[in-house]
Amino acid sequence: MITVTGLKRSFKTAAGETHVLKGIDFSAESGEFVAVMGRSGAGKSTFLYQISLLDEPNEGSIVIDGRDALSMSAEEKTRYRLNTFGFVFQDYALLPELTALENVALPLLMQGLQRATAYEKALDALVRVRLDHRSGNVPSQLSGGEQQRVAIARAVSHNPAILFADEPTANLDNESSLAVLAIFEELHEAGQTIIMVTHEEEFAAAAKRLVKIDDGRVIYDGPMTLVRTK
Repeated sequence: MITVTGLKRSFKTAAGETHVLKGIDFSAESGEFVAVMGRSGAGKSTFLYQISLLDEPNEGSIVIDGRDALSMSAEEKTRYRLNTFGFVFQDYALLPELTALENVALPLLMQGLQRATAYEKALDALVRVRLDHRSGNVPSQLSGGEQQRVAIARAVSHNPAILFADEPTANLDNESSLAVLAIFEELHEAGQTIIMVTHEEEFAAAAKRLVKIDDGRVIYDGPMTLVRTK
């Protein structure tokens, strides 16, 4: 599904150039659930942003489903992300003036679906995360856990090839975190490819494979074990 070779990313700052990714090789098969872990500043979120085409590396190659992702134009990348990927972020990224149903339907409408079809798919996605009874509520009327479940529904409403999640439980209490992780496990069991960044070992255990990044390099890539990050 995705193959990454020699990925490097650096940023220029007032103090000079900071090298965040220092040559990462990575691949994931269709249907895998991969947890990416590492200490703060190790480069795990930067890595996720590169492979999900939200940012562009300085060096390296990214091939997704046989296509050279870095050869795409900015417009092609935008369209590819919209149609092929799903995203879940730690801050939910919901539009505050829209209801849960409208938030989930929005990317479907942007893909060109007819309104009735988009809303039908959006409601189906809310059913999957057990929030269809809250479809008419705006984000301020939902708990943090409920908002994140709406964000998951939005991310999977179009059956994405890959679901990317960046610290999806970071702002949630333990009960809400477990509910969100249970949904991820259900999605994985149904065949969804998931790449999730997290710093929380207990929640990373939901994945089947662990990739640990430290100082911009992969230091472990293998079966999920609760290898400590500190």
